Amino acid sequence: MTEALLYLEINLASVALVVIVWLKTRGLSRMVAQRNFVMALGMEIVFFLSDAIYVMTTDGLLPIGDAARLACKEIYFLSTGLMCFFWFLYFEYVQKSPFVERKSLVALSTTPLWILAALLLINIPTGILFSIDETGAYVRGPLFPLQYVLSYVYIVCSSARALILFFRRDRVIDRRMYLTLALFPLAPGLSGLLQYFFPQLPIACAAISLSTLIMYLNWTDEMISVDALTHLNNRKQLTYSYEQWQKSQADGIPLYLLLIDANKFKGINDTYGHIQGDQALKMIAESLRIACLGLPKRANIARYGGDEFVVLLEAEEATVLMLKERIGWILDEMRKRTEVPFELTVSIGIAKAEKKMGLKELIAEADHRMYQEKGNRTDK
Repeated sequence: MTEALLYLEINLASVALVVIVWLKTRGLSRMVAQRNFVMALGMEIVFFLSDAIYVMTTDGLLPIGDAARLACKEIYFLSTGLMCFFWFLYFEYVQKSPFVERKSLVALSTTPLWILAALLLINIPTGILFSIDETGAYVRGPLFPLQYVLSYVYIVCSSARALILFFRRDRVIDRRMYLTLALFPLAPGLSGLLQYFFPQLPIACAAISLSTLIMYLNWTDEMISVDALTHLNNRKQLTYSYEQWQKSQADGIPLYLLLIDANKFKGINDTYGHIQGDQALKMIAESLRIACLGLPKRANIARYGGDEFVVLLEAEEATVLMLKERIGWILDEMRKRTEVPFELTVSIGIAKAEKKMGLKELIAEADHRMYQEKGNRTDK
């Protein structure tokens, strides 16, 4: 009885912690990544509650029948799979994986989840995964380990990819994020393995809830590092990225900063209103994202303030000049395709970073060259 009460207390404490995090995050962001974060939290709550209810039945704290006890375990393992799946999607969106841009691949990735659901359904009459015997005891079936494999494959794959990206030189700017994603499953995985062999140890729920709290702190840090309108990095994240580059510079590839400024932006706001002005800023942000796709190294794109944007890029000069031209024509094509009522062009200044050059100094140099270009335009 004492062990059951301790197990129950830890489970309920885990539920309370995750519910607090869920309430804090629900509705804060409409970004797809964060929606998956919230869904993962929801599945964790179901996971904890189903486990707590089952434990209450084992020592008579909650008198329910064997069918209800079996249902608790069915829900427990299904919520485990769903929880891992939504964490997997969250990891992939945060890492900006090309995988999530292809709906067919996302749909294909649900295959282990469907297999798990089918096995749990078949398990009810057959007991191939687990069953409740005549004495009311929980008995593992011949395919019991398969439940863990089908669930944990999601986290293992995404965590392994994050670890690989952590060691890549061209991803040095995002190393802190990759390390967080790679280490997230470590505590839940080890505790789950221990609980697999020692079912009475009440540690899995505690490990999962504490790891979730760490991810929540990382989530909030990401939220304050992202511009709300364009979903690009903000000035805080730009500063951090530049400082990381100054500390690394392992491969000697030069760093360039492109300062992008919208031409006649005030006129757009004054003539067409701030809603159209916001639309113009979103179009510029999207054109920068598209233009930077396929570059040898990932660019760091940020909204610097107002109608000014910055691209930090480790590349040779020829690549940077090509990117500058590409931004212009992609923005022009986007404007024509969306049929907005205003003209939209940008002026771009380029500056090359030196090891001891501060970010403000680098931006000032790019700003000077950007205004030189703006002065030569007729649509300035």
